[in-house]
Amino acid sequence: EGSIGGAFGWLGRHVGTRPKQIIFACFVLTAIMGVGYISWEPETRGEELWVPQGTEAEEETDMYEEYYNSKDRIETMIVQASPSASSTNVLTKDMLLVAMEMHTEIATRESEFEGETNTLPNLCVKAGGTCANKESPNAVCGCLINSILKQWNYDLATLQSDDDVLTTINNYGSREDLEAITGLPVFDDNDQLVSAQAFTLSYFLEGMPVVTNGREEDPVNEQWEEDVFLSVAESVPEDYQPLSVDYFSTRSFQDEFGNEINSDLFLTQIAYVVAFLFLAANIGKIKCGTGSRWTMAFAALVTVGISTAAGFGLSSLFGLFFGPVHSLLPFLLLGIGVDDVFVIVNAFNRERKGTRASEDNDTLAERSSRAMARAGASITVTSATDLVAFAISSSSSLPALASFCAYAAISIFFLWFFSATFFSSTMVLDERRQRDNRRECLCCVTRKNPLKED
Repeated sequence: EGSIGGAFGWLGRHVGTRPKQIIFACFVLTAIMGVGYISWEPETRGEELWVPQGTEAEEETDMYEEYYNSKDRIETMIVQASPSASSTNVLTKDMLLVAMEMHTEIATRESEFEGETNTLPNLCVKAGGTCANKESPNAVCGCLINSILKQWNYDLATLQSDDDVLTTINNYGSREDLEAITGLPVFDDNDQLVSAQAFTLSYFLEGMPVVTNGREEDPVNEQWEEDVFLSVAESVPEDYQPLSVDYFSTRSFQDEFGNEINSDLFLTQIAYVVAFLFLAANIGKIKCGTGSRWTMAFAALVTVGISTAAGFGLSSLFGLFFGPVHSLLPFLLLGIGVDDVFVIVNAFNRERKGTRASEDNDTLAERSSRAMARAGASITVTSATDLVAFAISSSSSLPALASFCAYAAISIFFLWFFSATFFSSTMVLDERRQRDNRRECLCCVTRKNPLKED
């Protein structure tokens, strides 16, 4: 503790003597670390995040990908009667006709991507013989689609001419086959399906993924999903009464995660605002005057901000990817940073001897030296403990965890460094302001009445 205190005492003396130069140097260092953002590599692919590296699990995952294409996409609906329908049974001819009209719209509507027009037949997974009539000329019959509508070859006219739809449905397959695609089915004593409250309608698209900035995208299929499948599904309550559908698209993951990320960003902003108000209320007077420290609360957030920026920049320079879980780091650094700020502010207050008015720049520099000698050991021990814990965890075989911990360790180092330099320099400037009896909100204005010391 003595050697740490001596080193921080030396640092505090230099901080107290040249605070503006040190603040400028901290911003320059942050800018230099920002060069690492040139190598910024976001990563969202699950197999690159959560499959342990150099393990049997990785080998088996690679083997699975070699034999089975997991990049294909699925679009599925659960078709049921709307609350306003006269019956919950969706296997009536009227219900099936509306469902067939909806399917026809999905199968024929076009989407456009980069000047190229696409429809379901040219995007789907090819699987011949998916219709009841394997010789049907309908192009959709060459697509992998799971639905009882295949019994009419996905053709509206064929369904319209069928006088006994239940018999046609029962020719779909065994009872188990029918149970797999219907919801709450009812069978008679002869295992003949007589009604159901829902049935599935699933389309499979052939995956055409491309990796862009560590993110796997399938822009052609995603455009079709948005323009056709999701558009039709969302229009069901208005255009396809008396049906109701619950639906899912592969792009739904991306859409929902995007909404959650935006929500997390809002929570981050709220957290920083709360921390700002909490700091300002506890390290100085609330009323914006000579004794308030609102700017110091803001300086604390800037300390966390430049630490995050520098840490992320250096991590990127080292080739570490940025994953979804990394968005938690600003919360982590905020908590550690606020703790360091309280320690440093308390040390500056404790080391003041006499009134501020009696201090000149030299005696204030000496107080800065004593304050940092007092606070240095505390913030070093806590930061070192966190840093070592994350550094050790960065050896994890899980890529997402290893990268997150490495980012955290590097960012905590910068938080420790900037707390001892940048924030302590702003403390010296704030002490000079209070000594000169200048208001915080209007720092050029000097109060007539002397400040009452605590």
